[in-house]
Amino acid sequence: MPETLTHPATVSAPSYRDAFAAGAGYLAACTQGLPTRATVEATRADLERWARGEATPADYDVAISRARAAFARLAGVAVDDIAIGSQASVLASLIAAAAPDGAVVLCPEGDFASVVAPFQAQAHRGVRVREVPLAGLADAIDDDTWLVAFSLVQSATGEHADADAILAACARTGTLSLADLTQALGWLPVDASRFDVTITHAYKWLCAPRGSAFLTVRPALLDALTPVHAGWYAGEDPWASCYGPLLAPAASARRFDVSPAWPVWPGTAAALEFFASLDPAAVHAHATGLADRLSEALDLTDAVGDRVRGRAVLTWPDPEGADLAALTAAGLRASGRAGRARVAFHLWNTDDDVDRILAALVPAARHSSRM
Repeated sequence: MPETLTHPATVSAPSYRDAFAAGAGYLAACTQGLPTRATVEATRADLERWARGEATPADYDVAISRARAAFARLAGVAVDDIAIGSQASVLASLIAAAAPDGAVVLCPEGDFASVVAPFQAQAHRGVRVREVPLAGLADAIDDDTWLVAFSLVQSATGEHADADAILAACARTGTLSLADLTQALGWLPVDASRFDVTITHAYKWLCAPRGSAFLTVRPALLDALTPVHAGWYAGEDPWASCYGPLLAPAASARRFDVSPAWPVWPGTAAALEFFASLDPAAVHAHATGLADRLSEALDLTDAVGDRVRGRAVLTWPDPEGADLAALTAAGLRASGRAGRARVAFHLWNTDDDVDRILAALVPAARHSSRM
């Protein structure tokens, strides 16, 4: 159902935190984002309409259309290049199903399971997943690599994949690229059109309800992928596809749509329209400015000894969980992954959160080495 959208005015930095009901001490956007006030209002209003028996499928079609259009602006792709889904793994499995028998898929070691597991599930057809260290991903792409699948920002470590080098290697070898933008889009400016395929679950940095995810597909690949999840919503006119054979699949990437979980979409539309109204460079500067200050104070360095900069997610070794326990005891919401403490900075965070982290970690700092 097409809809004409108005673009909200750009939101300035001082109003970032005002868009959220909470956020002080919340350093876990990389685990789950916080809903904007508009998302809470939209979700509550939908729940109340449902309770009154007034919710209709047409209402959700409008919300999905709004969300798809806002995501297109955020990701830098055309609306027709976007399919909706429920989870990143569901969308990745669509690509995995298209892998030729015996194909080689290259992934970084330790990447999130939703990126890797769908390809491993095709082992019965001879599909082989080869894992290499993230830093060596581009160099490992060769003429035998059918696809390279990777998270642009790594969940466990906050490291960034070298997209430029990876895409250059793909161009040389004819390898397809799949980038998971779940830990990137919302704070890191990204042009999804550079990749053959991207997947994004919107519940982290885009602060949508869990259960709304997006797939972008280059138009040239539309006919190379089979809509293995096709249902009534994958039709050119979904409301004419409810019964019988699907005679007219959507001509666009909507042919890959997964039937929507309706209640998550009003809140998703509100969240994505908010993020699409922001200046991506300003959001990036806000998040990384706070993280860089903490990185400097904690003397965080990468594998080659350089200062960690330009990341919204910071991690450091914490094998016993002492630092995470100290942050939690200080009333801060952080997380731990793969034996590392992890903090994330987003729109609601301020310098006060950096100060609270440092105050909590001063006693613990004597007991943990950081890199």
